[in-house]
Amino acid sequence: MTTYKKSTDAISALTQEQYHVTQESGTERPGSGEYLNNTSRGIYVDIVSGEPLFASSDKYESGCGWPSFTKPVESKNVKEINDNGHGMIRTEVRSSHGDSHLGHVFNDGPTSEGGLRYCINSASLRFIHRDDMVTHGYAEYVNQVENI
Repeated sequence: MTTYKKSTDAISALTQEQYHVTQESGTERPGSGEYLNNTSRGIYVDIVSGEPLFASSDKYESGCGWPSFTKPVESKNVKEINDNGHGMIRTEVRSSHGDSHLGHVFNDGPTSEGGLRYCINSASLRFIHRDDMVTHGYAEYVNQVENI
């Protein structure tokens, strides 16, 4: 079993934008994220801890300007926190082990997939291509990206 955790080395390796998003609960500009239009098969992991968060098979185009997913690969790897900031009532999504700010979850996703839209900042993610998942230690999640 892999242990995922936040480390000072991982934090110091972040770009300014990645740090702002993950450590200061910032938000990247809509339409600017590296993974917004990514259609490759693979898994998205926390850029800080490496914990698996979302699979490409659960990614969809929501039109919101950020990568959107219907569900996390494992609910234990994300935590949802009430966020009443900026005059809005919404639910913040953070990684469980790295405590990185990821984005927010909304109840306006595809009803056929459970109705949730995880609106996630690309700056909080690292993409592992399907062909590299075993090498990088994510073999147990390969079956979640096969159905694209």
